[in-house]
Amino acid sequence: MSQSADLSRYQPYLLAALRIVAGVLFLSHGLAKLVGFPVAPPGIQPLTSLFGVGAVIETVTGILVILGLFTRPAAFVAAGQMAVAYWMFHAPQNFYPAANGGDAAILFCFVFLYMVAAGPGAFSLESLFRSSASGAAPLASRSRS
Repeated sequence: MSQSADLSRYQPYLLAALRIVAGVLFLSHGLAKLVGFPVAPPGIQPLTSLFGVGAVIETVTGILVILGLFTRPAAFVAAGQMAVAYWMFHAPQNFYPAANGGDAAILFCFVFLYMVAAGPGAFSLESLFRSSASGAAPLASRSRS
């Protein structure tokens, strides 16, 4: 057995870690805009503003991604929001992402796009519900889809 085959057994768990960490970070951006927690660098945004709508999307999709519930559609919406944020707010400032502050938006976009294809990984509510519906024990290998 090759070394890469040995490591592939950790894939569902590492995907879950990526999902949870990305979701927590995304949620923190939404909460900062909605309620000023943990910090409020842009200030609390009115819900009817573009930033307010973005904050709601970040909060809702962040929670769903953390829980591993409706992961693919939530990640798709989050990726789209990050693409829009990058092209509307960051790219016009400067061509280079490190100079325009958009590197996080690009990274979030592609992490969420990966989750659209890969699914939630282990430790998700989706895998728990799927396994309880089928009567089987929740396995990490089943939570890949």
